[in-house]
Amino acid sequence: MKRVPVTFLASDFLSLFGNAVAGVAMPLIVLQTTGSVLGAGIVAAATAIPAMIGGLFTGVVIDRINRRTASVATDLISAGAVAALPIVDLLVGLELGWFILFGIIGSLGDVPGMTAREALLPAIVRHGGIAAERLIGVRESLGALAILVGPAAAGGLMVLFDGSTVLWITAATSLGAALVTLTLPHRVGELEAGAAPGSAEPAGSADPGGSAAGGATAEPGAEVAVGLRPAPVTGWAQLREGWRLLFRGSPFLLAVTLLNLVLATVLSALQGLVLPVHFTLLDQPGRLGLVLSSIALGTMVGGGVYAVAGSRGPRRAWLLTGFAASVVGIAVIGALPAAGLVFTGAFVVGAAFGLLSGLLGVLMMERIPDRMRGRILGTQNAILTGAAPVGIVLAAVAVEYVGLGAAAAGLAVVWAVAAVVAVTGRGLRSLDREPVKESV
Repeated sequence: MKRVPVTFLASDFLSLFGNAVAGVAMPLIVLQTTGSVLGAGIVAAATAIPAMIGGLFTGVVIDRINRRTASVATDLISAGAVAALPIVDLLVGLELGWFILFGIIGSLGDVPGMTAREALLPAIVRHGGIAAERLIGVRESLGALAILVGPAAAGGLMVLFDGSTVLWITAATSLGAALVTLTLPHRVGELEAGAAPGSAEPAGSADPGGSAAGGATAEPGAEVAVGLRPAPVTGWAQLREGWRLLFRGSPFLLAVTLLNLVLATVLSALQGLVLPVHFTLLDQPGRLGLVLSSIALGTMVGGGVYAVAGSRGPRRAWLLTGFAASVVGIAVIGALPAAGLVFTGAFVVGAAFGLLSGLLGVLMMERIPDRMRGRILGTQNAILTGAAPVGIVLAAVAVEYVGLGAAAAGLAVVWAVAAVVAVTGRGLRSLDREPVKESV
């Protein structure tokens, strides 16, 4: 593997690992510092909305500047927000308000950072001489590894060091991600030729599929709008243009967005409420961590399989395999069987989503016009950020009124219906490479 993809994957892993450590360590540090359980919850709630807003509106910025620069800047924001906490602690002492303030600042780097790195993927393929399937598959596996080892590392660090030291270590991971990204050539982050925002270009002329195959051109007969039109030059106009393509102009993008929304809601409901309640009732709360580890291990395997073999065989077969396995896995978990079966179902779910994330990631690379990647991916990531708390709240209501077993089974049914609709609907009917028509 060449230097460009290795560098990108290393930076991506460091950033994800830092987020995984912070996700566990930060609530513990807030609790240790303030002595307030409510305070830890307030910090989490206060950062959720800014993260969504940041994801929605910074996509325009990512589409206007060098994407390597955007990725570095977001990691530096995350590093600075975390590093500020031990400095404040040293100077005046930490109180809840400081955690909220720097939590909000840091959240403005999280979702935009994710978006910036995802917007870089086609360029990494193009400049790195690597197949899109291999890059996406390896990235999924490394992301799962970060999720697997991050919480364990956070727990170990909290035992070995005081809170300020752990914060410095966490900030160092984000800083490291920024420094590694800086070693990428500057040209890697530039928009594709002719895709600069604000320039006149043929509507629909962008070749979103070319970069994913190392520069392949659009297939003959692909629909292309005729005539020149100026791309929007104001930020709000650009944002609305991206939303029109996402929600009205591309059945594929709309289908993937809705599918990921359902998936995030179902998984957050299972992981965040149904399974914790289930294992608490069994007086086995520690087993929840094993379920999450099983999902991560499965994702590592699924992503690895797709990295090796994803370019072989029909895409439809990969899609059907992934959806079928995910339905089976969630159905097993939803039945709330013995712990061993729950772990097995979780592993199957992780493997299925490793495959599906790889395939859908490649399709997204092919079908999103390069000049719109920031806006579209930012909107999708913002929606997914809001889906997790919604899923937990809906699950809590369901458990309260229909019971734990019925709520778990209902979540399995919801995902099964979503999977059937996805594989039979218009959006995922054709998986061949094709450009998106930009005039909407």
